Amino acid sequence: MLGSLHTGNIKDNSTGDVADDQFHRYKTDVELMKDMNLDAYRLSIGWTRLFPEGRGKKLNQLGVDHYNDVLDTLLKNGLKPYVTLQHFDVPQALEESYGSLLSTQFVEDYANYAEACFETFGDRVKNWITFNEPHIISSLGYARGIFPPQRCSAPFGNCTKGNSSTEPYIVAHHYLLAHATAVAIYRTRFQARQGGIIGITLDAESYEPLRNNSKDVAAVQRARDFELGWFLDPIMFGKYPTSMQKLVGHRLPKFTKEQIRVVKGSIDFIGLNHYSTSYVKALPKPAQGSPTGYPTDSQTLQTAYKNGVAIGSQVNGFNIVPRGIRILVNYVNTRYGDIPIVITENGISQTDNGSLSRVEALHDVVRVNYLKGYLSKLATGIRNGANVKGYFAWSLLDNWEFRSGYTVRYGLYYVDYKKNLTRYPKDSALWYKQFLAHA
Repeated sequence: MLGSLHTGNIKDNSTGDVADDQFHRYKTDVELMKDMNLDAYRLSIGWTRLFPEGRGKKLNQLGVDHYNDVLDTLLKNGLKPYVTLQHFDVPQALEESYGSLLSTQFVEDYANYAEACFETFGDRVKNWITFNEPHIISSLGYARGIFPPQRCSAPFGNCTKGNSSTEPYIVAHHYLLAHATAVAIYRTRFQARQGGIIGITLDAESYEPLRNNSKDVAAVQRARDFELGWFLDPIMFGKYPTSMQKLVGHRLPKFTKEQIRVVKGSIDFIGLNHYSTSYVKALPKPAQGSPTGYPTDSQTLQTAYKNGVAIGSQVNGFNIVPRGIRILVNYVNTRYGDIPIVITENGISQTDNGSLSRVEALHDVVRVNYLKGYLSKLATGIRNGANVKGYFAWSLLDNWEFRSGYTVRYGLYYVDYKKNLTRYPKDSALWYKQFLAHA
C-alpha cells in the first residue's frame, strides 16, 4: 500500500488489515444490501490482489477468483457493481521502485492494471471509476504530508522528504494522464463490445463567499479551481484552470498536444464525493520570498464562521450544510455542461472514543437528518437542471478510515469490532430502506 498502512498518522494506531472483514463476509453483506432495497454497490478492486508487485502480465488467480465471486454475487442479487480501480492504494513495490505517482512510469503500470481489469471483469462491470479523490492524495500526501507517502516541505508539514511547491502538481498530472490513458484503452478495445461507461470520482466541497464583495466571490472560484477544477478542467477543457496557471506558474506541468487530445473528454460521467461547505475569504498575495506551496497557492482562507456564527452544525471537521450539495451539482452543470453526475459518497460520521455504546450508535439521529436534508437539496438541484444519475451514501458499514482508524463511524450499519464484527442496522439504515422503497 502507498507508504504502508502500518505507518502514518492514524489516530488510534490501528491498521486496516481486518477492518470489517468484508473479504470473507461479502455474501452476507450483499444480503443486507438487498434487504435495504439497494440497486447498486460501489466497491474497489485492490491493485495488489491482482498484481502483488504492481506490474507484469500474469494475474494472481486467487485475486481474480475472489472478485469474480463478488461480482457474480452482486449481480445475482440485482445489484449493479460500480467498480473503482484505485482508491488511494498504490502497490508498495512501485513506491519503492520508482516513487510511484512521482514518475511517468506510474501511467504505464496503472494502464496495464486497468486493462487487465477491463479484460477480466468487463463482461459484468458496466460502470468503471478510474480513481477515487486524486486531489486528496495530491494535496494531503504530497503537500501536507498527512496521508501516505507523507511527503511535504516546511512550513506546510513535518516530513523528512518532499516538496510541497512542486510534487502535488506532478502527482496530479500523472493521475490525469493515467486516468486518460486507461479511458482510451477502454474506449478503443472494450467499450463497444462490453457496453459500459467510465468516469472518475473527485472530492468537492461547496463554497460561499465570506463577505459580499468581489474579492471573496473571486476567491470562491479559486477554491473550486484548486480542488475540483484542478482535475475536471483538464478533462473537460483540455487545460488547467486559468487561476492555477496564473498563480502556480512554471511549477504547473504542461500538457503536450497529444496529451490534450487524450485527456480532453475522457469521461462518460463524473463521480462527486461531497460532505461539507465552507465560507471562503480572499487572502493577499504572499510577500516576495515567502515559501510557495499548494496549501497557499490559491490565496484563499476557508472558514466555518461568519461574524461568529457557524455556517452549519459541525461534526468531525465537516460543516453540515444541505444546500451545499445543490450548489455543487448546479455549479458542475453550469460550468461543465450537461455531464452525467453520480454522487459517489455523501454522509456523516459519529465519534467513537471507546465510550460510545452500541445502543447510542444505533440511534443516529444526526445521520438520519443529514441524509434527509442532503437528499432533499439534491432533488432541488436535479429540478434546477443537474443531470444526476445516481447516489451512494457513505457508507454501508462502519469502517476503518484513513487517519481516524476506528475512532469514527460512518456506517448505516453498526459493526461490533469487539464481538465478531456483527452488523446491526442503525436508525439511518431503517430510514434509508424505507426511503428507497418509496423512491
